Amino acid sequence: MDLQTMTYLIVGLSFAIYIGIAIWARAGSTKDFYVAGGGVHPVTNGMATAADWMSAASFISMAGLISNMGYGGAVFLMGWTGGYVLLACLLAPYLRKFGKFTVPEFIGDRYYSQLARNVAVICLLVASITYIIGQMTGVGVTFARFLGVTSDQGIYIGMAIVFAYAVFGGMKGITYTQVAQYIVLILAYLVPAFFISLNLTGNFLPQLGLGSNLAGTDVSLLAKLDQVVTDLGFGQYTTTAAGSTINMLFYTISLMIGTAGLPHVIVRFFTVPKVADARSSAGWALVFIALLYTTAPAVGAMARLNLFGTTNTAVGITQNESGQLVVNADVVKANPDLFAAESSLVYEQRPEWMKRWEKTGLLKWEDKNGDGRIQFYNSATKNPEVLAKAEAAGWKGNELTVNADIIVLANPEIAQLPNWVIALVAAGGLAAALSTAAGLLLAISSAISHDLIKGAIKPDISEKGELLAGKIAMAGAIFVAGYLGLNPPGFAAGTVALAFGIAASTIFPALMMGIFSKTVTDKGASAGMLAGLAVTLFYVFAHKGIFFIPGTDYLGLIGGANSFFTITPEAFGTVGAIVNFAVAFLVSKMSAPVPAHIAAMVDAVRTPKGAGAATGH
Repeated sequence: MDLQTMTYLIVGLSFAIYIGIAIWARAGSTKDFYVAGGGVHPVTNGMATAADWMSAASFISMAGLISNMGYGGAVFLMGWTGGYVLLACLLAPYLRKFGKFTVPEFIGDRYYSQLARNVAVICLLVASITYIIGQMTGVGVTFARFLGVTSDQGIYIGMAIVFAYAVFGGMKGITYTQVAQYIVLILAYLVPAFFISLNLTGNFLPQLGLGSNLAGTDVSLLAKLDQVVTDLGFGQYTTTAAGSTINMLFYTISLMIGTAGLPHVIVRFFTVPKVADARSSAGWALVFIALLYTTAPAVGAMARLNLFGTTNTAVGITQNESGQLVVNADVVKANPDLFAAESSLVYEQRPEWMKRWEKTGLLKWEDKNGDGRIQFYNSATKNPEVLAKAEAAGWKGNELTVNADIIVLANPEIAQLPNWVIALVAAGGLAAALSTAAGLLLAISSAISHDLIKGAIKPDISEKGELLAGKIAMAGAIFVAGYLGLNPPGFAAGTVALAFGIAASTIFPALMMGIFSKTVTDKGASAGMLAGLAVTLFYVFAHKGIFFIPGTDYLGLIGGANSFFTITPEAFGTVGAIVNFAVAFLVSKMSAPVPAHIAAMVDAVRTPKGAGAATGH
């Protein structure tokens, strides 16, 4: 069966399963719609949480980022997984014990203020809508490549699929759909990784293959990759960091506390029956997430070596009789001059996968020296030896542009794996994007229907009316998300990092202070969230060239790019969180004290049931 037919079959079957589950588990009450009835098993919830969390950014982009950044990509592994440890230990059990439907509802009750609740809704909407742009873009990219449609058409199809199972199923339908999506996406991620690791290292476990020698040689995969990338003018794969040390630290912290503050992730812990189940489901989520996250470094490294092998014959990765990429041990051991003119690929002889990805615009070639070959190297390097070799070989600059987002999706094609594996990856990429989009849309709709309409505009609304409002809000959110995916704003390139920065600088501090401090007041919490949001958005927008007053050099006002202790916009959520904490405590000092019944409620949320029973205290 040809690749296109196989892709239609597997993707179509996965969509049929999602919609069928949504019909079976459709929401019949507001409790079903918001928290799946509150009766989800911890293992089921852990799997659904993993799917909810592992978005297009995790499935499609993370390995590509690691492939490009090398060691510096560790910030994503440490930050995103570390965030779940924070969530499991510091937030999930306490929020579940509080027993509400949404994050803004907890903030509104804890800070005894409708204003604080409304501010939380604003922060939630900004973070969620920003995050969802990346998911819709991922849907468009995947559909465009594998289903032979345009990116815009792919987004329309994705909107229709999400509408079919999210609007009618609510959290109940989304939960069980996400279980199916997790199974699809983890198989789609692991199966190609097993094949590729076996081909390159002889070890089918990619986690072990990453540290193994290349098949038939005494050269380790990472040592070979280091040698290849440095000879081509790139930074050493295993040591190059993501900016300064302080930036890497702040970037990791921002991703950690941003993860712990994402509303669509937090709400999953409201769906389990007991507080103990919230901790348990967080643990299970970490297990399910670890399957992908421990594989991603190997996928990134092997994809980069495969890519160099495709474009540069001196690397020693060649195709065997079956078309699969394998290691040529003699070439690896010989380590010939990578800048020999014949070491680059003749463009007309490029493999089929390159031709297919060129149609998407995510892979481009420009023949700068007119020799009909693909020169792939870092022409911006300051290494004089590399530049001298390139000039001697007659090269006029790097000629191949590869978007990091294609690494995971193209990797099975580069490795010439069977068509069913390539089709499975397409289904996995769509499952990852759609599962997170559904969770974000539910967080948006519940904030509008439960926190704004019921909480502020019409408190006496009936349950039936609230359920209808939730579904209408969900439908509206889908159209907004689709529009932003079709017409992404100017800062779309950093939308995922911006979403984490917003959650880190607004929601996470408010939750932490709400649980662990009895002195933070309503005015302090509201002022802290607004201050964190404002400083983070300003720093990011200034770097993205978005100016609110024409002619004003906002970047100049902060002293130039990355001028604040070399911190990049993606890492600035940590600074925003510090500002939030500082402003909240300062304003609280100048405000009326927290009411006694609120302080008692904070104690009750933190104190385990039955504490003191043995001593009578």
